[in-house]
Amino acid sequence: ERARLLQTLTLRGDEAVLDVGCGRGLLLNGIAQHLTTGKAVGIDTWQARDQSGNRPETTQANARAEGVSERVEIRRGDARHLAFKDNSFDLVVSSLVLHNIHAATEREQALREIVRVLKPGGRLALIDFGHTGEYVQVLREQGLNDSQRSNLHFQMYPPVRVVTASKPFAAQAQETITVATAH
Repeated sequence: ERARLLQTLTLRGDEAVLDVGCGRGLLLNGIAQHLTTGKAVGIDTWQARDQSGNRPETTQANARAEGVSERVEIRRGDARHLAFKDNSFDLVVSSLVLHNIHAATEREQALREIVRVLKPGGRLALIDFGHTGEYVQVLREQGLNDSQRSNLHFQMYPPVRVVTASKPFAAQAQETITVATAH
């Protein structure tokens, strides 16, 4: 699933990327392999109940093993309260994380935070097996373009969907708001 997603992202190499709930760094490191001057930032709460060996030190060791540690930054953080400025990232990804937030209102808060830190023109890709229809709805309500989810992918268990969207540039966002209020 990582390889499939990386193919669709068509990275230039200079992007600022955020991996929300990076765990041990599988997706984070895969993205960092495609960066030249860009940076991949991974955040996680690193709860052992979510994944064995789930610690920042393990994530750092995996980045070193994959030869990408100079392009990876690892921070402790919660998806519902991202400690980044607005419009900070060209790309935000997350894999098998948001379903762990049990309350729908808190999942919505996490999605709003993802949208907040995404730059105008930026993209997001979320891999998950639950609540993906909800994710698309929230992203559309936040004004993101092309918010959609894939069919089920059965290459992993449980089968997953990929939710993708892009944040409009300021002029596009204002146009969307103007059209919506005119109706």
